[in-house]
Amino acid sequence: MSYIKCENLVLGYEGTPVAQNISFEVNKGDYLCILGENGAGKSTLMKTILGLTPLMNGSIVYGEGLEKYEIGYLPQQTFVQKDFPASVWEIVLSGTLSKCGRRAFFGKAEKKLAEENMKRMDIWTIKKECYRNLSGGQQQRVLLARALCASSKLLVLDEPVTGLDPKVTVEFYQLIKDLNKEGLTIIMVSHDIDAAVRYASHVLHVEKEQSFIGTTKEYMQSGFWKDIGGGAQ
Repeated sequence: MSYIKCENLVLGYEGTPVAQNISFEVNKGDYLCILGENGAGKSTLMKTILGLTPLMNGSIVYGEGLEKYEIGYLPQQTFVQKDFPASVWEIVLSGTLSKCGRRAFFGKAEKKLAEENMKRMDIWTIKKECYRNLSGGQQQRVLLARALCASSKLLVLDEPVTGLDPKVTVEFYQLIKDLNKEGLTIIMVSHDIDAAVRYASHVLHVEKEQSFIGTTKEYMQSGFWKDIGGGAQ
């Protein structure tokens, strides 16, 4: 059974659809990249899967024991979020909140998990630094460590390299690919078509009336790929 199965989704806000007729599955170990023009509903789809935005129509079924609160999420950053006055340790540790149950404090298990993921993301040495003082690449590693504290199954990333310089962008894409190779399932919203076909195993290309879902190879043989000029490369 798949982690997530979506059938005939209609997405939108306040009764106004932005995308419809979306059906796809995400299986354990997949690396799904979601592409599409601005306003096509990519971020809305992510928020609907996470339960942050109501589903207008259709169905979303979670399988393999996956609960919505077990999905790690790295959202698009706003200016206010980038200026958040908290330490690296505090932000990463907050990713374990769902594991605390009714406890009003973090236990040894949560602190150990936070430490492990900070070392995994190579940010342990800056654990006492203020988040607002970090570079863009460091901030994304902090948020990724936080998301990994929330889930060891499925990670959702919404435009994770926005604002990063080219070198850091390549490093971050490789970091995500390495996590996928380790067994973490990835769903990533992106405008970067080249990165999608280089790193992802599957592509969901969202358009308002019709969408494509398939393997990366199938996508590169599709009319969607040709329409964006990929067929000329």
